[in-house]
Amino acid sequence: MIVNLSWMDILLAALPFLVLIAILGYMRLGVSRQLLIGVVRTLVQLSLVGAVLTAVFKSDNPLWTMGFSMVMICAGTYEVTRRQIRKFLGGWSIALSLLGLLTAAVLSTGYALMVVVDVSPWWKAQYAVPLLGMILGNTMNGISLGLNTLTTGVWQQRAVIESRLALGEPAQDAVKDIKRDCLRNALTPIMNALAVCGVVSLPGMMTGQILAGNDPQVAARYQMMIMYLIGTGCAAGCLVTVTMASKRLFDKRDRLRLDRLQLK
Repeated sequence: MIVNLSWMDILLAALPFLVLIAILGYMRLGVSRQLLIGVVRTLVQLSLVGAVLTAVFKSDNPLWTMGFSMVMICAGTYEVTRRQIRKFLGGWSIALSLLGLLTAAVLSTGYALMVVVDVSPWWKAQYAVPLLGMILGNTMNGISLGLNTLTTGVWQQRAVIESRLALGEPAQDAVKDIKRDCLRNALTPIMNALAVCGVVSLPGMMTGQILAGNDPQVAARYQMMIMYLIGTGCAAGCLVTVTMASKRLFDKRDRLRLDRLQLK
């Protein structure tokens, strides 16, 4: 049995958080405004998404599903790019972020729909959109961490990299330690999530299915599937993005090109 929540229930759920935001504002920590904006954005965005998804599910049209999926990917690309401290010039930050998210979307979500869930038709919005959303959300965080670590590390260690290049070391060998740190940082959130899943936390899909009255064992298997798909998407997206970004930092003659970064 699903308990329907009214708008008053939503207000009651948000009330303690709003009180804490007010306390943080009184303490002048500089985070209350951002938290309040996040509360409002969550309300507006989820309300709109709920209404749009209702229409998308009813239409059962592949164009609607693909269109909504592209909106999600573009929004994720914008968020990744916006979080970068040092962006690539010429729109390359956008291109690299988009490439990573598309890799995760095609590889992980496509595999889930056509092999694991084996839903027919594969583009059915009821399955495609939630799976894509969970995979993109986690991949987006990983790509953002990976790109930031790469550009910051290269900038801070530019003298070391230049010295290694001067000694005849290939460009990618000169930054291999930084790339290793990038991927480690990018994959830390999903590694932590996998480590505590079911022990410390009951993730969203499992919790939602249990609250909807499903068998906890069935809910657990669904959550296993989601965690493995998220891991696949995050690892693939981060690997592709960091690899291509590291190549962008050098030219064909293996020269370090920090002029391709918007330095602050």
